[in-house]
Amino acid sequence: MGKILLLLLIVVPALEIAVLILAGNTFGILVTILLIILTGVLGAALAKKEGLNAIRTAQMQASQGQIPSGVILDGVCILVGAVLLLTPGFITDGVGFFLLLPQTRAILKGFLQRIFEKLINSGKVVFINNRRW
Repeated sequence: MGKILLLLLIVVPALEIAVLILAGNTFGILVTILLIILTGVLGAALAKKEGLNAIRTAQMQASQGQIPSGVILDGVCILVGAVLLLTPGFITDGVGFFLLLPQTRAILKGFLQRIFEKLINSGKVVFINNRRW
């Protein structure tokens, strides 16, 4: 896991720089900067909207006595997507929008749920309930 993270920390910024240079040469520096700012502003607004929706859904499920497990994954995806959208670059913006849009986020949620289920079934992840009420 550490090697993959290190690779991502090296490869993603290098790719972002290459795409930014290409965009600057193709569209011009001013348009490229405006696009970066626009995606950041749109991403922040979308993250706020989706985050508030996730909080409302979690509160509603909790008030009905349900465990909001799917909403927790939504919240994690929204948080990561928002951070990626605030990071300058078009690749991270694409991944950030993928995580923020409910339709595409559902694809990743299904994938993450399968991974968590495998980890739990293999015994690598154990949940302990220490409630005393």
